[in-house]
Amino acid sequence: MLILLAAIFVLHIIGIILLLVATIDNAWWMTDVLSTDVWFRWMLQRDGVWNTTDLPSHYPTEYLQAVQASSVLACIFSILGIFVFVAQLFTLPKGERFTISGIFQLLACLCIMIAASIYTDRFHLNEKSGWYGHCFILAWISFALTFFSSITYFVLRKKTAA
Repeated sequence: MLILLAAIFVLHIIGIILLLVATIDNAWWMTDVLSTDVWFRWMLQRDGVWNTTDLPSHYPTEYLQAVQASSVLACIFSILGIFVFVAQLFTLPKGERFTISGIFQLLACLCIMIAASIYTDRFHLNEKSGWYGHCFILAWISFALTFFSSITYFVLRKKTAA
């Protein structure tokens, strides 16, 4: 059981790291001279230096704020979930231990799914050149990891109840 709990803890930490990188790093949309995240746009200058600029004004502000808020909430819920996981190990009786952690992970899963889905549906639709960057891909990977983690918490709760 100790190895299982350690594996879940490591999975949760990996999910948090991926969520933070996806939210903070600057590569949701890329071209050869442009890198865009949910906060700024980075342009490669002639001297090889990246220069930060504001996001284009044609970006729908409401959707952009929804992506930003959902990404940050996913990070917050996942970080709260790991603290609750550790606290539940020592405070709650068997059978009730991992429900709250699973709920926090499920909320983080839903938030990052909302952020990535809105970004997919509302941004860069008419751009011919460019591709989704590694942060966008990490957002979807962290969606899968947080979903798997939340399901694991709920299954583990059932096993410890028996």
